[in-house]
Amino acid sequence: MSEAEDDNPELDSEPEEGDLEMCLMTEVDYVQQVPTYKSRADGEVPKVERADFNGNPDSLFFNDGKRRIDFVLVYEDESKNASDKKKGSVYRRRQRRRECFEGNLMEIGVELEATQSVTDEKLFYVKVHVPFDVLCSYAEVLHIKLPIQPNDLAPQSSTYNCFTKYFYPSEDVIAKEMDFFTAPFRKDQLNCFYEKDKEKFFTPGMRSRMAYYILNRAPYDVKGNMKKFGFSKLINGGVYKDAYPLHDCRFNVKSKEPNCPNERFLLYNEWANPKNFYKMQPLDLIRKYFGEKIGIYFAWLGFYTFMLSLAAAVGLGCFIYGFKSRESSTWSKEVCDPQIGGQIVMCPQCDNDCPYWRLNITCEASKRLCVFDNYGTLVFAVFMSVWVTLFLEFWKRYQAVLEHDWDTVEFLQQEEQPRPEYEAKCIHERVNPVTQNKEKVPYTSCGKCMRVSCGIGTVLFWILLIIASVVGVIVYRLAMFLTFSAKLRSASKEIEPFKEYVTPQMATSITASIISFIIIMFLNNVYEKVAIWITDFELPRTKTEYENSLTLKMFLFQFVNYYSSCFYIAFFKGKVVGYPGQPVYWFGAFRNEECDPGGCLTELTTQLSIIMTGKAIWNNIQEVLLPWVKNLIFRHCTKVGSEKVIPRWEQDYQLQPIGKLGLFYEYLEMVIQFGFVTLFVASFPLAPLLALINNLCEIRVDAWKITTQFRRIVPEKAQDIGAWQPILQGVAILAVATNAAIIAFTSDMIPRLVYYWAFSVSPYSDGSNHTMTGFINSSLSVFSVKDFSDKSKPRPEITPHLFSNITTCRYRDFRNPPGHYNEYEFSIYYWHVIAAKLAFMIVVEHIVYFTKFMLSYIIPDVPEALKEQIKRERYLTQKILHETNIKKFTEFIKPVAERLQDQVEEPELDLKL
Repeated sequence: MSEAEDDNPELDSEPEEGDLEMCLMTEVDYVQQVPTYKSRADGEVPKVERADFNGNPDSLFFNDGKRRIDFVLVYEDESKNASDKKKGSVYRRRQRRRECFEGNLMEIGVELEATQSVTDEKLFYVKVHVPFDVLCSYAEVLHIKLPIQPNDLAPQSSTYNCFTKYFYPSEDVIAKEMDFFTAPFRKDQLNCFYEKDKEKFFTPGMRSRMAYYILNRAPYDVKGNMKKFGFSKLINGGVYKDAYPLHDCRFNVKSKEPNCPNERFLLYNEWANPKNFYKMQPLDLIRKYFGEKIGIYFAWLGFYTFMLSLAAAVGLGCFIYGFKSRESSTWSKEVCDPQIGGQIVMCPQCDNDCPYWRLNITCEASKRLCVFDNYGTLVFAVFMSVWVTLFLEFWKRYQAVLEHDWDTVEFLQQEEQPRPEYEAKCIHERVNPVTQNKEKVPYTSCGKCMRVSCGIGTVLFWILLIIASVVGVIVYRLAMFLTFSAKLRSASKEIEPFKEYVTPQMATSITASIISFIIIMFLNNVYEKVAIWITDFELPRTKTEYENSLTLKMFLFQFVNYYSSCFYIAFFKGKVVGYPGQPVYWFGAFRNEECDPGGCLTELTTQLSIIMTGKAIWNNIQEVLLPWVKNLIFRHCTKVGSEKVIPRWEQDYQLQPIGKLGLFYEYLEMVIQFGFVTLFVASFPLAPLLALINNLCEIRVDAWKITTQFRRIVPEKAQDIGAWQPILQGVAILAVATNAAIIAFTSDMIPRLVYYWAFSVSPYSDGSNHTMTGFINSSLSVFSVKDFSDKSKPRPEITPHLFSNITTCRYRDFRNPPGHYNEYEFSIYYWHVIAAKLAFMIVVEHIVYFTKFMLSYIIPDVPEALKEQIKRERYLTQKILHETNIKKFTEFIKPVAERLQDQVEEPELDLKL
């Protein structure tokens, strides 16, 4: 940590000499019902006991073998720098804060033990143990639910469970968790709860969660009315290097400790190991070891992957149908026919430097287009719109089951404690509208409005900046297409073997994609910091509010960043280009870009396949290699040859920290993929299949990563996937419109249908039977070469001799021919097509939206059987607690009643209970 960072005024208001005792003031009681940090009578700061490593690398306890390690703090001894005046001042400041912080922890009963590192004599590990009485106090504050009695309700069974049980890990390896009725813990009702053994009363995950809460609220500096607390700030200020809970064993070797459950070892073998890719996930064990927040993520990812298998199967069927029909398509046959497509001369696609060309050079591109542009694609797009509704509705039902099983049904927002950063800035008073009591808040109503306004303004600015970068890439494409047309033609002899592949369109597209990729990566890094800064400035009250606010900002940025190029190709490219004699220009200089000769749908399909495949491969390689290489370098630098000679806490320190937003990026990656699968699936039916393959790898890669390469995550409570749920619903609603628009305006399906049903028969044609013969000729307009302007006319030196005597050329549009009284104006065919496209959009959207609404209404969010079970459990829980309270009150009042009975002289007065 640099000296500049250590001098941060938010972290480091240095106390004067002799002010250390002030750190243990009586009035540092900033959270009600939490044990108060009190000062000692003699004013001395308690000292942390030192202990040498006892040589047991698997131990999870202090040296006495009785007190369990709930958390570990790591700091570096900088006493050797004390001789340097400036460094010595920094060292003494950090030491004072550390002693003050640790002293306050011990004042509320937390027990600490410091041990010097085996591999680095400068490092010290402070082991934290929270005694049972302190745990009980904080368990009540955090509303932790604990078992009251075993669940006596019959478990629900189904045919589905009978099928899937063969894909679950064996119960002989991972025992099934016993089901209990639970209730929020109350210290005065300790005897009501099922577990009587103090050592097993709170699970290791619960202990770590409460220890984290205590450490985040222990003060380290108090001057006047200003309190500074929380080990997160001490880590940022360099007082501590890191803090983390312990894994229970090594991932590949069972622990020799008799009390170790070896849950990490089980997770690695039955979940993170790639050989188990076909097995269901042990969600109960994941939740128990990593907490509900990690558990709900992997439950969602697994359910999403399961639903993708259905979509992938249907999409693969549509792809096979299109692949088989590509040769039989009348449209592609006419393009490839030398007597039809070979005789049609197409107009140049740029000014001056582009030559004429024949239509049959797009033969292979037309066949590829038929694979994705067919009636099967229309059916698949409608299916995916229904699929996404089923996915979201059935996920809600599955999530409700998990909420019940994991005791988060009544996890309310008000139960979540404020963030330390929020509490530290509470300086204004207000009246709570619910309790009508005065409370401290960090800002007034005007201040909150100002913060939110600044945040919204900054978000809009950065979104506009991303859009500006996209526009810049488009301008680059327009400018470079002309340049590549000239240069590739002059180098035609050198690239003769690759002339068919190295075209101006391909060269422009590849270089523009590279530039776009660089811009995306750069903006990703920049606006990630911007989004975090904005959210920190808004100062949300709880961690859930913080994550939801950050989630919305990051998704808006990522949405514009990743999807803008696809939206441009699908809905803007080649749509407003004019005609050869009067093209449309950007800024009066750059001719608007036309679609590839094979059509814009082919470009969109190519763009999606490259982005999805490249992004998936890059992310998985990065997720595997990056933490593995970092850990390898760390072990090499510390010269640790074997984990057997170092303690458990030091083994974990060599692993990578998960980071505050580690799970956030996993969600973001999957939601971006979900957008590609749903928003543009009409152009790429194989998108669900690619996503399915990626997710099968993603589950095991993420499991391997957090089990083997990262320190243990602090367990967190979570009821659902948070702000990602409404984002998914918004993407699902938008997907209906985008897919309908792709089919209507990007593909050629509607023009073909209009020709087949209207223009292939009388009065627009001499034929009497509906046919696709002649569609190519009717979809290409005629242009007279004498009507070229000087700016757009191809130069004579670039025009092949074969085309020197032509009088007309063709272009993709529906306009009147030269000589018509409304020449080059839109023809009647164009207006029929536009009307059909709009009608298609309206009809399909209304049908699909109505279907989605009916499915959402028919499918309840919570299964009826589960509702009854929840009511039954709530009733029994309240009955047990009520009867226990009555029994306790009876036992308490019975001696009093007996004494009164003895003292009453009137025999007719009976005071029996």
